[in-house]
Amino acid sequence: MNFLQLPIKKITLSLLLICATSLELLAQYSTPNTGVDWTLDDIATASPSTITISGNTYTLTENLTVSVDDILRINTDLTLEIAAGVQITVFGSFFVDSDAVTITAVNQAQPFQGFRFEEFSEINIQNATIEYGGGLQVLTETFTLNNCVLQNNVSGTATGATVTMSRGIPIITNNSFLFNANPALSSGANQQVSAYIFNNYIEGNNQSNNNRPQINMGTTRVTDTLKIIGNTIIGDRTKIMAGGIAVANLVGGSIRAIIEDNIIRDNRYGLTVAGSNSYVLIKNNIIEDNDSQNNPNLGGSGINLNTGSAGMVVDVMGNQIRRNLWGVTMQGLANGNFGDDADNPGGNVFADNGNNSVVYALFNNTPNPVSAMNNCWVEGGLGTLAEAEGVISHVVDNASLGEVTFDPINCENLSVDEPLLSSFMFYPNPAKNAIHFNNNQDFQSLTIYSLEGKQLYATAVTQGENRVELTLPTGMYFANFISDNQTIVKKLIVE
Repeated sequence: MNFLQLPIKKITLSLLLICATSLELLAQYSTPNTGVDWTLDDIATASPSTITISGNTYTLTENLTVSVDDILRINTDLTLEIAAGVQITVFGSFFVDSDAVTITAVNQAQPFQGFRFEEFSEINIQNATIEYGGGLQVLTETFTLNNCVLQNNVSGTATGATVTMSRGIPIITNNSFLFNANPALSSGANQQVSAYIFNNYIEGNNQSNNNRPQINMGTTRVTDTLKIIGNTIIGDRTKIMAGGIAVANLVGGSIRAIIEDNIIRDNRYGLTVAGSNSYVLIKNNIIEDNDSQNNPNLGGSGINLNTGSAGMVVDVMGNQIRRNLWGVTMQGLANGNFGDDADNPGGNVFADNGNNSVVYALFNNTPNPVSAMNNCWVEGGLGTLAEAEGVISHVVDNASLGEVTFDPINCENLSVDEPLLSSFMFYPNPAKNAIHFNNNQDFQSLTIYSLEGKQLYATAVTQGENRVELTLPTGMYFANFISDNQTIVKKLIVE
């Protein structure tokens, strides 16, 4: 009623404002789809309203679409600033290959919308820092992300994770995922993704503190294996809902996965496998201190196996599982092999996994029998059957539980230095000008290598507290701490 009484001039002005706002929201530029192989400079020339240039800083002010027959290539060191809410969509190809590219928001308080890589697009991103955006929605099978830093990203184009994958065999290697609002990596529950996730440093993701792990993967391709190998997954202990790794088959399909040589620390839980038709190898991981929520009724397992129906086969061998609320928990109809006389050598090590003053190395809360031979159930203990019985919950404790066969026990081949070596750390990491560490391990020198194996820096170190000055370019490196009889290799990130 009041609207009808407005003067005509006011109505006209309001409509003009609405139209102007709509045009602003729809502003975008698409490459010509003529087979062009373009740089940002080429787009700035073709459409000065889309990209402006100041020195090595490029500013994208409106949505950009790379058409199916075209390529957008960034092959020089530069900073690409993207305006709030702006999205890059790729139907063709997007290649980033230089020593140092930063893709960030014009205003960190107003993130850009993110990247959407459509099915059949070809994506290869190297040596880039991607921050203050809405993540990467990966709908294509042809995707490589290597030696990049993804930090402080939020929900936008991608909502499930900083990198959300939908199909194929994405390659995710040598990256750092740091303090993003969502998990670092995920795939849809009903999408078949067999990613290769190797040698990434993943810390403090899921800052929104939802009930999700930092790596959250669904079903896999029938003929290909999901590989999560050699990663470091560190939780932010103030975010008590964030887990370490989950691989789940909840809506049908299957899981084929190898989870090997990872370090998983300080999360709500370490690693979970859920759902039937799951065939998983869990090998040589260090899984420690995953108790940040500190509620044993809701989580805190180093490893959790859980399915409501038959068809889970999980081999668990060579893992070090320490100081979680539970060592290993098995639920429903889960089926795990922790060591037998055939193909699984056992060799898992357990220490101080417990809650309410009770130690639980393995809790078999299923009716299934479990083979768990040749493991060390109490690290540093006597290695007796009675000692193992005291930390294993099975049919002896409750007639409804399945039996655990844990004889023989093997603690003989463990090095007493392993817990100390695995806990050795330097800080800060990422670093800027220097790193600090307490040398109580008789290291004599520190050598830093590039990802290609080139030695860049070497210095002697002393006993006690050390500060090492750094003059390295931004990027990822390997720091080798060396003594007469041992070497520890740690990933070093320089900002």
